[in-house]
Amino acid sequence: MATRSVDVPSLVASAREGSPRAVARLISLVEDGHPALREVMAALAPHSGTAHIVGITGSPGVGKSTTTNALVGAFRERGQRVGVLAVDPSSPFSGGALLGDRVRMQDHALDPEVYIRSMASRGHLGGLSWTTPQALRVLDAAGCDVVLVETVGVGQSEVEIAGLADTTLVLLAPGMGDGIQAAKAGILEIGDVFVVNKADREGADATVRDIRHMISLGDRTEPGLWRPPVIKTVAAKGEGIGEVMEALDKHVGWMEHSGTLRERRVRRAGDEIESIALQQLRARMGDLRHGNGVDDLAADVVDGKTDPYAAADQVVSALA
Repeated sequence: MATRSVDVPSLVASAREGSPRAVARLISLVEDGHPALREVMAALAPHSGTAHIVGITGSPGVGKSTTTNALVGAFRERGQRVGVLAVDPSSPFSGGALLGDRVRMQDHALDPEVYIRSMASRGHLGGLSWTTPQALRVLDAAGCDVVLVETVGVGQSEVEIAGLADTTLVLLAPGMGDGIQAAKAGILEIGDVFVVNKADREGADATVRDIRHMISLGDRTEPGLWRPPVIKTVAAKGEGIGEVMEALDKHVGWMEHSGTLRERRVRRAGDEIESIALQQLRARMGDLRHGNGVDDLAADVVDGKTDPYAAADQVVSALA
């Protein structure tokens, strides 16, 4: 089937003017890996790099979508344009997360200054879709002042969000073993702001104490380093959201003052470049495999004629 041609300049111009349809089309091009994607990214590049990207992560059931909804409302009260990317762990054709996010964020679904999009992770581990960085670039260039990225809620493997966001907000809830969860490798280190949601439940104060204690045991107590605040919220009632917004503002201020914001964004761009390069190499690797080159080397390894490292070197030479 022939690929439909795309008028990239007019599409980008419409997205810059705030057209939801144009933004949706651009993100679809990203997800589909459309041939026009390189032209799209080149057109978006001069307009990106200003949005504050906030990652929202945590175990299933802690209230990520409810908190995201409350934060969208708080940013809109400031008059800011908001983008929301909610990464769906299921099939892109199931509609599950799209329906769920639209229901939970129905207060904002008709607001022209709020763009809500669900993306399928398509089996990609780390709580994100591999196309998320490019989708963020679309929303950034489309004039969003802040983009909230809500991950799928798979627990420990969600550390990838820290490499994608300017500020990572980790949600926990009392009575779910989240104190123990946060102590596990990766979760405690990625949080810039910790939020104990559903704080009207029993055990909220104990969870806050546990998290603060674990932060004090880390390396964030040195002068000049950011010390993550731990905030109690009841997002469903809007309680504590003002304190979360204040913490987000303070974190941005600290990053700008310390130079950390640019460091994070340069590192993020480097990761994005590496990801795209690896994807291209994997595609070429697939072509090589279809030509039996890898299979022949694999047979030589099994027969003892060569070793895996020497075989890999031959593959890399063939790709060069």
